[in-house]
Amino acid sequence: MRTRFGVALHESGPSNLLSWVLRAERAGVTAVWLTSGAGAQTVLLAAAAVQTSRVRLGTAIIPTWLRHPLVVAQEAAALAALAPDRFLLGVGPSHPPIMRNVYGVDFHQPLRQTREFITVLRQALENGSADFEGTFFRVHAPTTSVARVPILLSALREGSFRLAGELADGALAWICPAPYLAASARPALEKAARGAGRSTPPLVAHTFLCVEHDTDAVRADARQRLAMYPRLPYYARMLALAGIDPASDAFLDAVVVHGNEDECVDRLRAFARESTADEVIASLMATGPDRDRALEAGLRVVARAGGGQEHERLPLAP
Repeated sequence: MRTRFGVALHESGPSNLLSWVLRAERAGVTAVWLTSGAGAQTVLLAAAAVQTSRVRLGTAIIPTWLRHPLVVAQEAAALAALAPDRFLLGVGPSHPPIMRNVYGVDFHQPLRQTREFITVLRQALENGSADFEGTFFRVHAPTTSVARVPILLSALREGSFRLAGELADGALAWICPAPYLAASARPALEKAARGAGRSTPPLVAHTFLCVEHDTDAVRADARQRLAMYPRLPYYARMLALAGIDPASDAFLDAVVVHGNEDECVDRLRAFARESTADEVIASLMATGPDRDRALEAGLRVVARAGGGQEHERLPLAP
């Protein structure tokens, strides 16, 4: 299967964000992802679902600590009905400082909590009911409907990639350098899948994309935009394992594709090859005064990188 390419949109305002989803489809982009920073992801994706016909729509991610898996299953089933074979459900535990300090969550044993969340979620989506007793969830209830929805798990270190290989339909890796994905993520994903007797689910990588030839300007913008990541312990540990100093230009260059349009197409494809990713999500950045022009250029790059690929659905791992 060819590598697929999609975009993550981070624009402010529901109407504005929705307009960019529509522009992405018109530009030939085959997948649009919204992060938890987008706010009400499922509401926005529902609006996008009824105004688009081809583009795949994904969450990256819905935090598992903030929503009950039955509620997520019901929302996912509704979105799958509005956008048949186009909705991708990304979930994950998020990060301790965010969950504890912002939401007051008793964040502990995240891999176990996520394992239970996915188990209940999959039961609800596949069977129309859930029957589960665990540490975090005790669920005995029907849901409204069944739905065919790929469940992807956020992953940064080998434990989460192993969990994705065992249970999920894909692993979502955010701002992980390409060599780290090839050397650590891919082997962990494959080994866990083999151990579970299933096919290896897709590895979905992520990079920032800025269509701008001025390297100094890109680095200055990226340094400010990406400053939060090294302060989150899970990202800091991943970057340490990857051998990347988050204060260095090497970090910025590893996680931000930039250059003119032709260079960005080539570099995005090179990132996909080096990372061994089955899909690459490009978060669009805009440097300079003409934001709309820069974002439109980013959409063209992602569409070109896919080489006119079909709007094929992400396979469900057996």
